[in-house]
Amino acid sequence: MDKSDRKILEALQEDASIPLAELADRVGLTATPCWRRVQRLEEKGWISKRVALLNPMHLNLGVTVFVSIRTNSHDMKWLAAFHGLVSAIPEVVDFYRLAGQADYLLRVVVPDIAAYDRVYKRLISGSELADVTSSFAMEKIKSTTKLPLDYA
Repeated sequence: MDKSDRKILEALQEDASIPLAELADRVGLTATPCWRRVQRLEEKGWISKRVALLNPMHLNLGVTVFVSIRTNSHDMKWLAAFHGLVSAIPEVVDFYRLAGQADYLLRVVVPDIAAYDRVYKRLISGSELADVTSSFAMEKIKSTTKLPLDYA
């Protein structure tokens, strides 16, 4: 990855819908070499997908809940079933397996506490869990999909 590739990634992280001519101009290339670089970055996996970021408030999803889960089960059968259960819940937008006191961390977006309660009941009825701790976000201070490129 060279300086031009980093510039392309930086620009696409800001706006993946940028027209090719504008992207090429911004990174100091002509359109064809710029397009080839974008294609290569996609083929090599540097760009995994291009998406539209939606405004949760316009979709009536103003409540964000961080859910820490501990379990006493750590066998592969339970793991597969739990991953399937959580992955099938559309309100769960982030799902991490952790090292430390909690085994899993979920980020859930819902319109209100009643909707979260339905998600919670789906979680506890579908899997054996030792502890579920829910923390409701009061204010979003920083949220970005933009990754730092200094380490590439």
